[in-house]
Amino acid sequence: MVKLPPPHGSPALKPLLLSGPELKAAKERAKSLDQVRMTSRETSDLVMLGIGAFTPLDGFMGQADWKGVCNDYKSANGTFWPIPITLSTSKGDADGLKIGEDVALVDEESGETMGVLTVREKYTIDKVHECKQVFRTDDPKHPGVAKVLHQGEVNLAGPVKVFSEGHFPEKYPGLYMRPAETRTLFEEKGWSVVAAFQTRNPMHRSHEYLAKIAIEICDGVLIHQLLGKLKEGDIPAEVRVKAIDALIENYFVKDTCAQAGYPMEMRYGGPREALLHALFRQNYGCAFLIVGRDHAGVGDYYGPFDAQKIFDEIPKNALVTKPLKIDWTFFCVKCDGMATMKTCPHGNEDRLLLSGTKLRKMLSEGEEVPRHFSRPEVLEILKAYYKGLTEKPKIELHRHTAGQ
Repeated sequence: MVKLPPPHGSPALKPLLLSGPELKAAKERAKSLDQVRMTSRETSDLVMLGIGAFTPLDGFMGQADWKGVCNDYKSANGTFWPIPITLSTSKGDADGLKIGEDVALVDEESGETMGVLTVREKYTIDKVHECKQVFRTDDPKHPGVAKVLHQGEVNLAGPVKVFSEGHFPEKYPGLYMRPAETRTLFEEKGWSVVAAFQTRNPMHRSHEYLAKIAIEICDGVLIHQLLGKLKEGDIPAEVRVKAIDALIENYFVKDTCAQAGYPMEMRYGGPREALLHALFRQNYGCAFLIVGRDHAGVGDYYGPFDAQKIFDEIPKNALVTKPLKIDWTFFCVKCDGMATMKTCPHGNEDRLLLSGTKLRKMLSEGEEVPRHFSRPEVLEILKAYYKGLTEKPKIELHRHTAGQ
C-alpha cells in the first residue's frame, strides 16, 4: 500500500483555485474591483497558493507572519515556514484600499486577472532586515535581494481566491503538475518513498549521478523542473525538458523516474530556499529532497554546503520531507567513473568538476565540452539551442512516456 508524506501542516492539501460557476461569478465580480498589480514573483506565489503547493497557507502573509518567518522560521500560528510569502503595492494605492475590501490581483506582465484578495491588513516592513535574514545579504546585486528592495512600500495581507494558473498548463502540457496530480502519479506507480530533484538546468553527468544515487534507496525520483521566471543566461524550460527527456530515455531504467514542472520563481535564496523547496515537495508527496552543492545559490553568497547544514539547525519535526545530502560529485579519471569527495581518494588534477554554470559558459562561448561532462544526446540539444539563439527558433515541447 502506498503511503506518502502528509501535506505540510495540514491533514489534506488546501488548493485555493476556483472552478465552475463559482469561478465564473468571481471573475465577473472582479471586473468592478480595485486592482493590485503583481510582479512575476508574486504571481508565481499566487499560483503556488492556488494549486495547494503552499499548503497550509490561505493567502499572503500579515505582519506577524512576516516577522515570525524572518526571525524564527514560523508564522504567527506556529507553522514552520522559511521565506515570507508576501504581496506589495505602492503607498498611494494602499491608501485607497479599505480593510475588508476585496481587490482583483492582476499579473503586471500579461494583464490577466489571476485572483482576488480580501484585504485583512496593510503594513510596512524593513526590507533590509528581510534581505539579511532570508538571503544573508542586502547586496542589491543578489537577484532575490533586488526583488525585495524594489517591491512596493506597503504589504497587503489576507486570504485569496485564485482564478488562473496563467500560461503554465497550456505552455507545458504533460509536464506542469499540481501536488494532487503528482501524488496520484506516485500512487499509480506504487511509489511510497520518492526523492525530488530540484533543477533549473539541463542535467549534466553530476545531476544524473545524484538522481541515480537517490533511485538506489527510493522507489523513484521526481525530476522537478522550475517553470517560473529565471535570471538572465539561464536555459529556458522548453530546452531543459527536451534535454532531460533525452537523458531519461537513454540512461535511466524505465519507471524509476518521472519529470514534472512547478510554477514558482527562483529567489536564489540558498539555505532558506532549500527549506522552502523541501516544504512544498512534501506537499507534492516527496519524502526526500536531493540537496547537493550550492543548492538554490547564486554567485558566492553561500558556502557550497550551507543548504545542507541548515536542515540541522531547524527543529527535527519542522518538516516531514528530509534532505538527501550528497557531497560534491565529479568524474574522476583514475576512478574511471563518477564519484564524490567521500568516495574518491584522488586529487583535483584527476577530477572533472561539473556545474550547470560552467556548462552554460562553455556552450555559450562555443568551447569544446569535455567528453565526461554531459551525455552526447543532451549536448546535441543544448548546442542546437545556443547555435540558434541569434535566429530565435521555435523549440517545440515533445513529451514521451519511456522511462517514466
